[in-house]
Amino acid sequence: MYDERLAEFSRARLDGRPVPDDLRVLLVAQWDGRTDFSRLLDLDFFEAEELHPLLDTRYLSEKELADPEMQAANAGAAEMATYVKLVAKGGKGWIGYWLHPDEPTVPAWRLVELDTEFTFWSLVGLTLTEGSAAERASYQQDEPDERIAFTRLAARLAELGLPLSTTDYDALDDTEYRVDPEKLMEELIEAEREKRGLR
Repeated sequence: MYDERLAEFSRARLDGRPVPDDLRVLLVAQWDGRTDFSRLLDLDFFEAEELHPLLDTRYLSEKELADPEMQAANAGAAEMATYVKLVAKGGKGWIGYWLHPDEPTVPAWRLVELDTEFTFWSLVGLTLTEGSAAERASYQQDEPDERIAFTRLAARLAELGLPLSTTDYDALDDTEYRVDPEKLMEELIEAEREKRGLR
């Protein structure tokens, strides 16, 4: 029923890569108007035509856009967007996948979060759902222990048909990045500054 829409989302947000199984379930739920997953995970998935946050310069004035330092920052951010595949609004800003070619894709794509100050954060877990559930568990006001909160969220997600690989917060995959997004962003911007003679 949503094959074409999923293909369009894949082309727009994931450069044509297959949509992970859990993301497929979450997208279809949002498109069907179901709010159970979005309430639990606090995720709002992008529409295919929405601008990638790293490419969105609409908030900048003409003067800012003409500034060579800003141009270098925007060019570095645009290159980062080839590796940072954001699929949803949520968490500290936006959530998605860190798909730098030096990162392993097995057993799963690395997860990444970009906050509204354009700082990158890693997420634990093997799937977007696990990473989002772990993030949400840290903010559950009715249960300050994130381990208990995560177990409850995992149980609720399983009831809704989206089981996680573990219900144990401490067992979530927390493999470090091979390529640090924050450092790479700095390097890309610095290279753009050098191109423009700003060093």
